[in-house]
Amino acid sequence: MKLGVVGLPNVGKSTLFNAITQAGAESANYPFCTIEPNIGIVDVPDNRLNVLGKLYNTQKITPAQIEFVDIAGLVRGASKGEGLGNKFLSHIREVDAIVHVVRCFEDEKIIHVDGTVNPKRDIDTINLELILADLESIIKYIDKETKLVKAGAGAKENLTLLQNIKTCLENEKPIRSLTFTEEEQKYVNGLFLLTAKPVIYVANISENDISKNISDMPLVLQVKEIAIGEKAELLVLSCKIEEELISLDSEERDLFKEELGLKTSGLEKLIVTSYSTLGLMSYLTAGEKEVRAWTIVKGTKAPQAAGKIHSDFEKGFIKADIVKYDDLVSLGSYNSAKEHGKVASVGKDYIMQDGDVVLFKFNV
Repeated sequence: MKLGVVGLPNVGKSTLFNAITQAGAESANYPFCTIEPNIGIVDVPDNRLNVLGKLYNTQKITPAQIEFVDIAGLVRGASKGEGLGNKFLSHIREVDAIVHVVRCFEDEKIIHVDGTVNPKRDIDTINLELILADLESIIKYIDKETKLVKAGAGAKENLTLLQNIKTCLENEKPIRSLTFTEEEQKYVNGLFLLTAKPVIYVANISENDISKNISDMPLVLQVKEIAIGEKAELLVLSCKIEEELISLDSEERDLFKEELGLKTSGLEKLIVTSYSTLGLMSYLTAGEKEVRAWTIVKGTKAPQAAGKIHSDFEKGFIKADIVKYDDLVSLGSYNSAKEHGKVASVGKDYIMQDGDVVLFKFNV
């Protein structure tokens, strides 16, 4: 899973990236500090792995991972080549979802590219550039599909769908605000359009506002209204506090979170939200050599889940022996779970569930 962190210059993108990846991306008080995208791989927090590690006395624990890409700040006119222009847009095309950081704090010491703090205007600036880029792509797709329909090789349904998307974009609405059937969604996914990607809005608030309710933060309410309209997720956090948290050891971090009234870190919230937004989950494999989490899309069947480990597992799939994580832990061992009838042998039609502990059986 690859998430692109975007936003206007100086809104806290690189600060958030530093916090969640500990990669030390350069964060400075001037536009286009980030030119080439910074990339960081982070482990997905999952306490189940540690529990299974102790249960199996395992040699190695391998969590699932997420790749974060810190993409350069976008400015008005990017779709026409302003700022870093098409280079910026090409980086966004490569990600699965967009983390859009929006500045929701006042600070005279930190320059705003447009002079004042206005979350709605900032979001509109970025959305409009992405919409204009998509509109250019859609017009090309319509021309191509029209020729195919006239030649009898295209589908009129696809042309109608493209026309509806064009209308949406002309109304300055992102494609993700539309509702598609399952078949339509597959077709749209194949177009690799920017505003069709799921978005998580991150309202970056000041350290002083961390204990406030959203209803008491007018700037955050602007972001919330837009997120609801786009069917997007919203996270409210202080990127500065997240950066401070990551610099502490685990004991100090817990004390600081308790002092601030935070139950979980921004990273944990972001990962949970990312999984939910992309419809992902994890199944687990466990043994003395390794305990590991594997990320799959919800609804994945057993053979395809096995293919995440190795293509041979999917090709030669015979069956999978599955025990639920809670049953395995409560009964203390795989053998005990088997004795109590908690291990199920499933076939090719089994739909994987989050937390399934699996032993795949295959023959190639």
